[in-house]
Amino acid sequence: MAHEPDGQEREQRPAVRLARLLRRWWEEAGSPPGGTRPTQQALASRLGIDQTTLSRYLNPKHASTAPPRVVEALHAHLRAPATELARARELCRAALEGNSRQGTSGDGPELTGGTGTADGTGGRGSPGRLRSRWTLPALVAAVVPAFVAGMVVGGQHAPPPPRSAAEDTAGSVPLSGVPIEWPLLMKRKEDQFTRARALQHLLMAHGYEVKADGFFGNETQDAVMGFQRRHNLPSDGKVGKDTWPALVRTVGPGAHGHAVLALQELLHNTGLGGTEVSGEFTAAAVEDLRYFQSRHGLSPTGRADVDSWLALLVFQRPPVDTPAYQRSTGPHGVRLPLPRA
Repeated sequence: MAHEPDGQEREQRPAVRLARLLRRWWEEAGSPPGGTRPTQQALASRLGIDQTTLSRYLNPKHASTAPPRVVEALHAHLRAPATELARARELCRAALEGNSRQGTSGDGPELTGGTGTADGTGGRGSPGRLRSRWTLPALVAAVVPAFVAGMVVGGQHAPPPPRSAAEDTAGSVPLSGVPIEWPLLMKRKEDQFTRARALQHLLMAHGYEVKADGFFGNETQDAVMGFQRRHNLPSDGKVGKDTWPALVRTVGPGAHGHAVLALQELLHNTGLGGTEVSGEFTAAAVEDLRYFQSRHGLSPTGRADVDSWLALLVFQRPPVDTPAYQRSTGPHGVRLPLPRA
């Protein structure tokens, strides 16, 4: 039977201690004479995250670990004691490591897979059935012995042949030894959330006029088919392993526009927290992308290449409540900066 932590043991968890520290920063923000504590809604807006996510970061009873960048931003915005930043970073690091270890036993955060339903959520607002709970150390520990045992039993001592260029183009990239595939999106009445909005931004980056609303309707399907015909792809209106690699673009620091919006939408919804959806590839976006890449066995270059786009599209979370873009201040209302001369 799995060990159920008692109250005292739970209180000692780094994630709970971090949440207590962050909440204290927020509660004490208005303490100095004349000081005014920001509401959680206002604070979430400054951080570029939704209020529900911030509430979880500040709730010791149901702690959700804030990523390092958010911890540092909270420290700055709330003017917390300078001496406590190092402690907060240490707790954050320990909590993230603890989350990774729990992921191997089925207690970690759930990320939607990319090959279940068309939107990876198993239907509107419901988590998808295909989950990825494995972390890099656990995968290595599990895959390597099994691979070696298979070689011994089969009498095969040569390594498997490298993937062909065609396979790379198709988008199957080994993520810690486990192949992942491009998600399949197609015309549906349901909101397909972040993946569909990323698709729509990428279509706009290629000159097609669509609305980034998460709904894959006739307008989006017509744009997809037009793109497919232009690139000599099967014009079936479905976006999968042949169309995604042609749609995505390599973007890096200093880039701006709809391709960057697509990237930021995906980064914001990976569970790392707080990527600003602005259309400008800022230093903060570079840091978020590098962190995502390092967590998923990719080279942390801070540039979005085909493999990074693939991993971002696969490891998306379903929204926990009404998606931000369905509210008046959602990412679809972001005004892109004017083109540079």
